[in-house]
Amino acid sequence: MTTPRLLEKYRSEIVPEMMKIFGYKNKMQVPKLEKIVLNVGMGEAAQDIKFLESAQSELAMITGQKPVVTKAKKAIANFKIRRGLPIGCKVTLRRMRMYEFLDRMISVAIPRIRDFRGLKTESFDEGGNYSFGLNEQLIFPEVDVDKVTKVHGMDITIATTAKNDKEAFELLRLFGMPFTKKQ
Repeated sequence: MTTPRLLEKYRSEIVPEMMKIFGYKNKMQVPKLEKIVLNVGMGEAAQDIKFLESAQSELAMITGQKPVVTKAKKAIANFKIRRGLPIGCKVTLRRMRMYEFLDRMISVAIPRIRDFRGLKTESFDEGGNYSFGLNEQLIFPEVDVDKVTKVHGMDITIATTAKNDKEAFELLRLFGMPFTKKQ
């Protein structure tokens, strides 16, 4: 299996650039990607399980990995959800699949978002991880628009080994994430 394009870019361009910016003495100090988690919450699955099955198959097409079904942790009467009811699915990508997915997302999927002005820079947590949401799964070219039963969004979390938000921002910016320009 060939090494992903972004992994080669990380090793050849991003590591030296990060060492220069932050003054690291050793290349092992440079933050790296740990995992990417995609989460789809389908509250409608409580009434009709077909929605969850279609979301699972679409997430499997997008990531190349079988999703895990998530179940409700507690009952919510207003939403007609009981404890243990399947209400979503998630996928955790690591290693080669993670870099392949990030490459496809940055170069193909994100440019297909309508009226896109960039990802918000405020979505970092204190530990150097970045989370954002997508409104529809149709931006990924793997999804066949004719076979979609319901348009749904997803939450994507990119976990890094960065110690703070500044390092994580710089790492993702060098990978090519299209952040909004600071004003």
